[in-house]
Amino acid sequence: MDTLEHLIVKHPFLSGLDPHFYHFFNDCALHRRYEPGQEIFHEHGNAEHFYLIHSGKVALETFVPGRGRVTIQTLGPGEALGWSWLFPPHQWHFSASATEPTELIEFDAASLRDKAEENRDFGNELVIRVARILLERLQGTREQLIDVYRMRP
Repeated sequence: MDTLEHLIVKHPFLSGLDPHFYHFFNDCALHRRYEPGQEIFHEHGNAEHFYLIHSGKVALETFVPGRGRVTIQTLGPGEALGWSWLFPPHQWHFSASATEPTELIEFDAASLRDKAEENRDFGNELVIRVARILLERLQGTREQLIDVYRMRP
């Protein structure tokens, strides 16, 4: 079985990371398991963690009046989960739930933010990597909107 440190080094989100920065992640990481339907975090809740998906699938959901919770995106192995932890007010914009047995690497957000403040090179690298997540999610949303409007007369 892989050690937590090995899972962190192998994760695509951290591909090409300066080896001197891995200890910032290792120092605040935990291995977590979630069962299908188990909530990982809740929309508008405090964003206290950052996650890397090792295995399984996670549904990003939002509450839609008159419809309830709606899945807007599904994430899988090799993807990062959450960006709200990095930006004030540090509240989740979506909910997240496991859709199958899921293993995550969980990082303490306050610890990562503190390390980013203390080491500007690490902070810059972290922000760039999270910005890539935002760009991917924004592009995914754009594609969904194009599909919605393509179906309308």
